[in-house]
Amino acid sequence: MTLTRRDILKSALVSAPLLGVPGLRQLAFAADGVDRGLLVVVHLRGGCDGLNLISPATDPTFIEARVSDLRVQSDGPDAGHRLDRGPDPEIDFRLHASANGLADLYTQGRLAVVHAAGLTDEQRSHFVAIDMMEHGVAGQAALAHSNTGWLARYLQTIGAAAPASGIAASGGISSEFLGGAGGLAISDLGGGFGPPGGPQVGAVLTRLYGGAPGPVAAAGRTTLQAMTTIDARITRDAENKPVPYAPENGANYDPGGDLGRALRTVAQLAKMQIGLQVATADIGGWDTHENQPGRLRNCVERLSQGVSAFYADMARFDDRLILVTISEFGRRLRSNRSNGTDHGRAGVMMVLGGGVQGGRFYGRWPGLTTDKLDEGVDLSVTTDYRQVLTEVLAAHSGRGGAVASVFPDYTAPKPLGIFASATAAARPG
Repeated sequence: MTLTRRDILKSALVSAPLLGVPGLRQLAFAADGVDRGLLVVVHLRGGCDGLNLISPATDPTFIEARVSDLRVQSDGPDAGHRLDRGPDPEIDFRLHASANGLADLYTQGRLAVVHAAGLTDEQRSHFVAIDMMEHGVAGQAALAHSNTGWLARYLQTIGAAAPASGIAASGGISSEFLGGAGGLAISDLGGGFGPPGGPQVGAVLTRLYGGAPGPVAAAGRTTLQAMTTIDARITRDAENKPVPYAPENGANYDPGGDLGRALRTVAQLAKMQIGLQVATADIGGWDTHENQPGRLRNCVERLSQGVSAFYADMARFDDRLILVTISEFGRRLRSNRSNGTDHGRAGVMMVLGGGVQGGRFYGRWPGLTTDKLDEGVDLSVTTDYRQVLTEVLAAHSGRGGAVASVFPDYTAPKPLGIFASATAAARPG
């Protein structure tokens, strides 16, 4: 991989000092030496239809509201995967039929579902909703006063200072890393990781930034240091060419498309033991206003195959891995005239990891009758997305209340119980 000078500056301006730390023996370190493992945030960009990803398949109101192609079927050749321990014992909740990998992880007790989750602010604009979530707020007034992203604040809270503490693996850095300590965009390591033009250009940039004063020069120096650290850990052959990364346990990222490639990069970086704490990855295509059945099926397949490949590849770090999915909003209950769905309110979040009490749903299911819907048309939000993320951060950091400052003006209620304690009961199945 090569970067332009502009790319270097863009990445560096949101990065803290990224110093080379040789000989790390843990999957990830913070400045206090705690082995926290790895947190991965997967964005379902475009507004995922949670009701078509995980359907209340036998709910008569849902069946009346949508054509069969926009629901998960409970029987027949296209039946979805039954998810036990749903939020309503009288309703059969089903995972999309194309999500085989996710279904297996749920059955194994590794995957938990939080339905009817999202922004408490009534926002249906992609750009505003994404901006709110990436800043970790829930209203436009709070957004106007926020100049940092929630992952930036989290990295600062845990004192992350190792090289590339935060990685955006799907291209550019999102606002989650804005203004904070650690954040570098790395989409691929197949060709190595260095400045454009190779060592010669790197030497020029080093001289350019080496003695110059000011924050831009400092950002350039720290980013070049991070690139050097990462590039030095890439395995090379006798001709000094990068050796292709070999996933473990037969994991195949290719069917996962762009998400698979991003998660493969995350896994490769995590195993380099450079101190990676958090990573983000994107999967787009969820804005299904028209022709939703085929488009959503493609998204679900890529999501399921990418995530399941990543989990297989990272199996030996199972107890130190957390992955959470999030989307800016869900879709309307009723389908539109273009065989699709329009912007709605509540969606679905999923949490994966060895410490997750999976194989079950969390949060309250509000129901789909008109009196239970938001403004009479949308699935209501009963779980603030920040409640899920607060619980995720508490589990990752091991510091509980210490992460309260990550989400300003928000006090999380009693934990949902997504994560098992050391004495938690055995997993289902």
